[in-house]
Amino acid sequence: MKIDVAIDGPAGAGKSTIAKLVGKRFKLMYINTGAMYRAVALKAKEKGLSPEKVDAICNLIDKMEMHFENDDLYLNGQNIQAEITTPEISNSVSNYASIKEIRKKLVTLQKNMSKKYDVIMDGRDIGTVVLKDTNFKFFLTATPEERANRRFMELKERNIECEYDVILEDIKKRDYIDSNRETDPLRKSEDAILIDSTNLDIDGVVNEICIKIDDILSKRRN
Repeated sequence: MKIDVAIDGPAGAGKSTIAKLVGKRFKLMYINTGAMYRAVALKAKEKGLSPEKVDAICNLIDKMEMHFENDDLYLNGQNIQAEITTPEISNSVSNYASIKEIRKKLVTLQKNMSKKYDVIMDGRDIGTVVLKDTNFKFFLTATPEERANRRFMELKERNIECEYDVILEDIKKRDYIDSNRETDPLRKSEDAILIDSTNLDIDGVVNEICIKIDDILSKRRN
């Protein structure tokens, strides 16, 4: 029975952590679409390509081979997970991800992955664009303050210097950009299940999503 799970939501909502755990429960391939956009931002910045250099960035994407191993993103055979989760990339990724030509190329890659495997994807436009026909759609959110606090604690644990107020302002800025971009803006699909994780721990969110998936699968069997 084909299973394609879509988890959308704003920056810092815990989508990646939750998606990995749910994926393991149902033996799904985890695809972090946000990481793919981060990889584009990383390489574009390395090449000195600003978001306005659309053609050059698209040519760059054509030469990028991306796949996931143990939840880490590999680009052209190199594990770049640590590089794409720095504050510098977090602060700039939305500027690249808002470009329609870039989104079109990565959405095509993501759709092709979902045709080959049972997958769980997280991002901004999974339920509305990439996996719009799936029955397993979730929209995960939390208050900006809670999301900023989670990101702050994560970076501190990695010994990356950061300030809570700066992270909070960045999250609010990314929310605005993601929700107001012209191409595939962040929004909750009408048939997605809303989960507010502000007052839930990781296990609580995972269990809630898994119960919903089991319910849908049970209805399918009957």
